[in-house]
Parts: sequence; C-alpha cells; structure tokens
Amino acid sequence: MQPFNVRILGCGSALPTLKHFASSQLVELRGKMFMVDCGEGTQIQVRRSRVHFNKISAIFITHLHGDHCFGLIGLISTLGMLGRTAPLHIYAPDGLEDILGRQLKFFCEGLDYQVYFHGVDTSVAGVVYEDKGVVVRSVPLNHRIACCGYVFCEKPTLPHIRRDMIDYYGIPECYRNNIKNGDDWTTPEGEVIPNCRLTEPADPPRSYAYCSDTKYMPGLYKHLVNVDMLYHEATYCSDNGDRAEKYYHSTARQAATVARDANVKKLILGHFSARYNDETTLLEEARAVFPNTFLANEMAVFNV
Repeated sequence: MQPFNVRILGCGSALPTLKHFASSQLVELRGKMFMVDCGEGTQIQVRRSRVHFNKISAIFITHLHGDHCFGLIGLISTLGMLGRTAPLHIYAPDGLEDILGRQLKFFCEGLDYQVYFHGVDTSVAGVVYEDKGVVVRSVPLNHRIACCGYVFCEKPTLPHIRRDMIDYYGIPECYRNNIKNGDDWTTPEGEVIPNCRLTEPADPPRSYAYCSDTKYMPGLYKHLVNVDMLYHEATYCSDNGDRAEKYYHSTARQAATVARDANVKKLILGHFSARYNDETTLLEEARAVFPNTFLANEMAVFNV
C-alpha cells in the first residue's frame, strides 16, 4: 500500500502566535505531493519538514483570508529561484485569479515554469482535480467569504496477484495483467482456474477531508460520509460558542459532531484560536462526542 500521509505545517488561526503557524498542510498520496492552504510562514515549515519544494505539484486554497494564502506568492517566487521547470497548478476560489495575476506580473516575471490557475466554485460540490490515481472534490463551507473544503480520494486499484498460485500454475509474466483485470487461467490440460483463486482483493481506497474555516453546518456530514480521516477547524470551545457563531467558525464539539454523523474513522482538530495556550480543553470537548479525535500540531504526520 502506497503512503497516504498528511503533514501539518500550520494549524493556528488568524492571529499569529509563537506556538502555531498559519494554516497549511502537505498531503502525500499516490506518489504526489499536494499542498492545502499556504499561510504566512509556510516556506519555513516546508524546510523543516525536509520535503523538497519541487515535489509539490498542486496547491489547493480554501478561501482568501490571509492566514490561508499570504504565503502563496512567496512560495511561487522561491520555486522559481530553485530552478523549477514543472508546471504548478493552483486551485482556489475565483477571486484569487486577478490578485495572483497581478502579483505574478509584479514579483515573478521571468519564471521558468508555468503557473496555471483553476477557479473553484465554492457554492457547489464537485470534482476539481483528477489523475489516474487521485480525485479531489470540493465541499461548500459556510464562512464569512466564499470558502470550500477539499476531499482527497484514492481511485480503486486492481486486485493483488497471488504469487503462490501464479508460480504453482506457471503462469507467464505476460498474462498477469490480464488476470489482475479479471481473466481466468486455462492450464495446458484445459483446466480453468477461476480468477478468485489467483488474486486477492485490492486494498480499499482511502480518503481524507480538509474542512477549514466554517460555521457549523448540520448537513456538512453528507459530503464526508465514511472518509478515513477528517481535519476540521475547532477554533473555539463551546463556552465561546457565541464568538464561533459571530465569526463563522466551529467549536470542538461541533467538529466532533460532524465527524460522528459522517462516520469517519479519525478526526484531527486544528485552526486553534490564539486564546488557548493549552488545547487540551478542545480535545476533551471533542472526545466526549467522538473519541477517536486528535490535535493537530506543527510537523505532526498523520497516516490516513
């Protein structure tokens, strides 16, 4: 099974602190590296993670608040200085296209690579990226400005060859892809060996959902049913529920409720308000509703 990891680069909210960086993550899936959000300080965190900058093939921005995108133009510039030649694809709400275009013209003329912008309609759920092994879907969120989450899904793979049976029947290498695709095998004596004896089921496809920032949405879980891991903002505890409502954020309890209703396997809390020196209170509140909950932290790596 190929790695499917999420590395937290930043999990703080808008007000900078000495404890947390602004929002950003790296998602490693099927040999590709995707970035989700790119707040201020993201480049430093990429350095600390020891991930090569040029491994990043696409960046997904949830919304145009600075703690989620102020680091983008700096990262693009750095990629140019590092000699990048591969295209960089950016998926973001439509409003970023004009802003980014002007920044590129002013700060980044003469790049040796192309930056391709893909506008995302944050009001509807839909596929925004697809390749032979991965699908990324957008999920509408309810924030003060246009905002969406993203769900990263593996595509189903072919069954595994049973090496012992292949060797036993002496099946040539050239026929093995046919067997992976469902063919039976007929021996020289005319015996038909059914495919189910020659293969084992494929690994179940995995999925990861990133939801930040959003007011609690009772119907959000319908877009996240059975995902393996969910990152959901938990800016406040319930005793600050009025602030969550006012600023279109969620409490830890609300994040856990989404996870429970969606039947996810694991919940990661993040986007912590600067008022919390110790996020244990957020964790305890969420675990009362959804026990398999964990706190994000810079440089933490979660396996999906």
